[in-house]
Amino acid sequence: MKKIAQFFKVSQKEMCLRDKNVSVEDIKLPRRATVGSAGYDFFAPVGFTLSPGETITIATGVRAKMENGWVLKIYPRSSLGFKYRLRLDNTVGIIDSDYFYAENEGHIMVKITNLGEKSLTVESGQAFCQGIFVEYGITVDDECENLRTGGFGSTDKF
Repeated sequence: MKKIAQFFKVSQKEMCLRDKNVSVEDIKLPRRATVGSAGYDFFAPVGFTLSPGETITIATGVRAKMENGWVLKIYPRSSLGFKYRLRLDNTVGIIDSDYFYAENEGHIMVKITNLGEKSLTVESGQAFCQGIFVEYGITVDDECENLRTGGFGSTDKF
């Protein structure tokens, strides 16, 4: 396997902008559960309960540094999607390689909704979503030279 990325914690200052009750010392970095796992489990920094139809945004406290030509895709954990119809509000989270250098330190945020019929409880430190690194290509006539300056939602400003 080619090793192309590394996870880091955001600074305490960045974390406090999103959730004053979370210390980055308590953040668990994503990890694979088995050698055959494609996904890196992301762990809830705080516990939460989502009733049917409810939505929550989780400040993970995590950032990902990766080589150019790679993207980190974020999905709900398969079991939570199956049992609770848990969905990411943007369907699939796309974390670009240059997001690491954004003004918000590349802080990965996950917005999820419980579309099921029963409440979902996730304890602090429990895995709730997963990230998979995927290599991608660009077109032969690509001429993009823009550099990211902002965080989430900033790339449509060029």
